[in-house]
Amino acid sequence: MTPANRQPSHAPELRAAARSLGRRRFLTGTGAAAALAFSVNLPAAGAASAAGLDTARITADPFTLGVASGDPLPDSVLLWTRLAPTPYQADGGLPARRVAVDWELALDARFRRVVRRGTATAHPEFQHTVHVEVGHLAPGRVYHYRFRAGRHTSPAGRTRTAPAPGSRPAGLALGLVSCQRYDEGHYTAYKHLAQDDVDVVFHLGDYLYEYAVNSAGGSRGLPKGTLPDLFAHETVTLEDYRLRYALYKTDPDLRAAHAAHPFVVTWDDHETENNYADDVSETDGPREEFLLRRAAAYRAYWENMPLRSPQLPHGPDLRLYRRLHWGRLAQFDVLDTRQYRSDQAYGDGWQYGGPESEDPRRTLTGDAQERWLIDGWRRSDALWNVVPQQVTFSQRYNSTTLPSKLSMDSWDGYPASRDRVLAGARAAGVENLMVLTGDVHVHYGFDIKRDFSDPDSRTVGTEIVTSSITSGGDGSAKPSNWNTLMTANPHLRFFNGLRGYATVSLGRELARADFKTVSRVSTQGAPLTTAASFVTEAGEPGLKPA
Repeated sequence: MTPANRQPSHAPELRAAARSLGRRRFLTGTGAAAALAFSVNLPAAGAASAAGLDTARITADPFTLGVASGDPLPDSVLLWTRLAPTPYQADGGLPARRVAVDWELALDARFRRVVRRGTATAHPEFQHTVHVEVGHLAPGRVYHYRFRAGRHTSPAGRTRTAPAPGSRPAGLALGLVSCQRYDEGHYTAYKHLAQDDVDVVFHLGDYLYEYAVNSAGGSRGLPKGTLPDLFAHETVTLEDYRLRYALYKTDPDLRAAHAAHPFVVTWDDHETENNYADDVSETDGPREEFLLRRAAAYRAYWENMPLRSPQLPHGPDLRLYRRLHWGRLAQFDVLDTRQYRSDQAYGDGWQYGGPESEDPRRTLTGDAQERWLIDGWRRSDALWNVVPQQVTFSQRYNSTTLPSKLSMDSWDGYPASRDRVLAGARAAGVENLMVLTGDVHVHYGFDIKRDFSDPDSRTVGTEIVTSSITSGGDGSAKPSNWNTLMTANPHLRFFNGLRGYATVSLGRELARADFKTVSRVSTQGAPLTTAASFVTEAGEPGLKPA
């Protein structure tokens, strides 16, 4: 909700386009596209003709926000950085000029065996972010990378390519993270993850939160006045979202995790606004106004995430769902359950299911994404079909007596959508279905049932839900509703409410899930504990204690 004394300052061209062109495609207007370069490929005409900056004029370190890589392919890696000598300024401390950024990719951490190098342009219209898609690489290899701008060299990052298509790798280790609200704790879990032996990290949503952050960083308890007042309001405009990403990325533990591992990212709601649904805001405000905000949020997300060019936003739209492979061991169908969903039934929240939520026309994924998912399963030759997504997939009662309320924001609020997806998996012959989830700030381990109303129904897959990095504060191993949920949901095999992350190791015979926790995030230095470990065997879905 925008404070009454602070109206969002969207560009007037965008407002005019929204009024004249209607709800969905208002940013196709020429003036609007030029105003904030909401276009594809290179920035709009003004950006392409922007003068270059003499990098000798960059006197302070421009790599304050670190480096990252993402979406590994068999022959390609995506490298990211953002130039921001003063990250808490709207312009990042750089003039509105193009900056030439050199990059190099090597086989060793000392960069003695450089295999690729080049120069990219950091455009001011993209807030001096850099996305480099490096191709013609060997499959299944670890690489090291870094950037240079003038006399400044970035921290080095480590990434990898996926195995060759058709290959049969013996294993793959995944890290699962979500929900990292800056003002609710320290990113201790990321410090541990940076040192963990995983191949790829999946971020399952809520990379940032739109809420105001005070000068002490909330529960981080920084000295009062440490953070500028520009963070002390909710994010609404493009400038707001860009600054919020800058705040989050100044955290050294988050930067360390990005440098250590390639990330595959997908968003949930807070990257834009809590519990929005398609073009419907949390407060059911004017849709044109919300789409302006969504366009700003989506653009800032692409700028600040290690995403490839197909994910460039088109105004208020960004196709984030995409497919990745790890040889024939795993296929990853990364979903977006925010942008295309029907509005939450019964006003959202925890409600009793009924005709509105059970309407077969309701969708969580949108029709096109649903077809894409099921068609992909039909063509899959992978042993494990893995679906990284946002909100709890399995049924979750919050009462031991029936009827029980259900979360209208999760798949429980869209049961027909879930039934179609499960029917599609069954028709495609998917034997080893695994859903990876974030959102709820707790660790869950679920058996996915063909019919959740029947505990004896066949188990058709596994859902691993990772807890938050910080959101919700310290938490507890057994939240107050632990007994209720474990009793009410016999397919729920594990529940822990501490902060942390999960790892999943996929092999030819079985998959192993380790739920890792830290005892606190209110202060730094908490050790990492493996709270529980489970396995699911190939061809025999269902979680068993390891």
